Amino acid sequence: MSAGKILIVEDEETLLEVLRYNLDKEGYTVVTAADGIQALNSARSESPDLIILDIMLPQLDGFEVCRILRKDITVPIIMLTAKEEEIDKVLGLELGADDYMAKPFSMREFKARVKAILRRAAAQSKPGEASVIRIADLAVDLGKHQVSIGEASVSLTPKEFDLLAYLAGNKGRVFSREHLLERVWGYDYVGDTRTVDVHIRWLREKLETEPSKPRRLITVRGTGYKIEG
Repeated sequence: MSAGKILIVEDEETLLEVLRYNLDKEGYTVVTAADGIQALNSARSESPDLIILDIMLPQLDGFEVCRILRKDITVPIIMLTAKEEEIDKVLGLELGADDYMAKPFSMREFKARVKAILRRAAAQSKPGEASVIRIADLAVDLGKHQVSIGEASVSLTPKEFDLLAYLAGNKGRVFSREHLLERVWGYDYVGDTRTVDVHIRWLREKLETEPSKPRRLITVRGTGYKIEG
């Protein structure tokens, strides 16, 4: 039985084959695309459980592909790039990517991240008792994977939902960026903790009346973040 279906979008043939070979060995069903247009078509026709998306692509770049997919598809996305500029990472995350890896990367770390993301996605999709976390007018429905403020529905990316659900389930507790990376992203993250800051900022844009003066998602200087009601 397949461990899951993964779409790799990469125009560098050598890297594509390396990724395909390693994921095949892990038992995944692998489909591929070499440009942005193929990526969109394959994402919709193949219904993958995860998309590995390079940024530098012919036709449409990875940023544009991610932006278009996030309008109607919630499948987890890991973005790949050869660039090291911080702006690329921030933009990819803000467009809805769940993770980000800069080339070159170790295959061991790559497979660990793939496994962690798929494991979390599978856990979220399992049927179970309905559970709704309510904090003032904010409602986080863990069963339906939905968020609302009052009567208004709020659209979140999968990783934004994971982060909000974790904080909401631990209302008032302060968590460091490193702790949130480990618990929400599902692996021992090595490197920049900007990932958490970006997701918090994006959540504030969607949940706060005044994002620059947050009342829900609070920064505890020198420590981390918490949620209040």
